[in-house]
Amino acid sequence: MNTFLVILSFVCLILGLIGCVIPALPGVPLSYAGLLVLHFTDSAEFSGAFLWTWAGIAVLTLVLDYLVPAWGTKRFGGSKYGVWGTTIGLVIGLFFGPWGIVLGPFFGALTAELIGGKRSDEALRAAFGSFVGFLLDTLLKVICCALMLYYAIDALV
Repeated sequence: MNTFLVILSFVCLILGLIGCVIPALPGVPLSYAGLLVLHFTDSAEFSGAFLWTWAGIAVLTLVLDYLVPAWGTKRFGGSKYGVWGTTIGLVIGLFFGPWGIVLGPFFGALTAELIGGKRSDEALRAAFGSFVGFLLDTLLKVICCALMLYYAIDALV
């Protein structure tokens, strides 16, 4: 049973890391679930403060997941169209590999802003802001998940 839980833990941690770029998977909460599962094995034990801190970080990243891309879009003059376009562009971009994941949010925001009535220069600026927000948010989630994976590996070694 212990081996099964360790494997399940690492499946959650790796899926969490993948979930940082795939919007259908809750990346950081999934990685946190992996840490919790690992904690309940005989192989690793984390302190209560450690687990509560990471729980807080997981909740914070869920909140920031919505705020950071919107902040980037609004900071560069975008609208709700740009925020929605970023998300839709990311989902469509998933079908085009790594370049689609990177460029999909940008072109999605640009297209949505143009549909929303922005001039091309305003739409381009808003798309860039949306793209910057998306990248910052993704980087934050990847760092959190990578750290949790590191702590899990460290606890087993």
